[in-house]
Amino acid sequence: MKLYSTQTAPNPERVLCFLREKNITDLEIVPIDLFKGEHRAKDYRVKSPFAQVPALELDDGRVLTESRAICRYLEGVYPEPNLFGTDPTETAFIEMWDRRVEMMWLMPLANWLRHGHPAFAALEKQIEELAPRGEKSFRRFAKFLDKELQTRDFMAGDRFSIADITAFATIGFARVARWKPEPEETPNLHAWRQRMFDRPCGAKS
Repeated sequence: MKLYSTQTAPNPERVLCFLREKNITDLEIVPIDLFKGEHRAKDYRVKSPFAQVPALELDDGRVLTESRAICRYLEGVYPEPNLFGTDPTETAFIEMWDRRVEMMWLMPLANWLRHGHPAFAALEKQIEELAPRGEKSFRRFAKFLDKELQTRDFMAGDRFSIADITAFATIGFARVARWKPEPEETPNLHAWRQRMFDRPCGAKS
């Protein structure tokens, strides 16, 4: 299998974190430079019609292009350690929190950066009013997560899961905005981030 990936976006980082947590080392990693437009190249779009990164090319030639789908596939091929849930209840809560983090935290951050940071002007047309709206939603949800983490150590319960990977990738992307959880403002989120650095997912972040 081949994983087409990049170091400059959160969805590829989700999959790379997943690989580190699973200790999956037998995938070929093919780098894609977004700022050089390699994701829009004709030969790559044969594999990924919507120019998405990451993309996982299976041994039979088929290609998965959604980061969550890639992680779900790898969970089936490499079942341990389990990161998606072991029973219906745990699986549902992990799904809920992973979805919340993605839609209510990562997506507003993406709008903040994609439409407000000058580096992203080369990638797409920026809509100025989306940036402050995204920043406000991102910061509000960070405070919500901080309150949630008063009562547990991980995003979705009492153990590490795909929801933590999505949150960690989100915080990694927030470095572009020079944002990180500070102990004075969001102490529980700050402590959670520090714990992530001690895990395989944080080893290269």
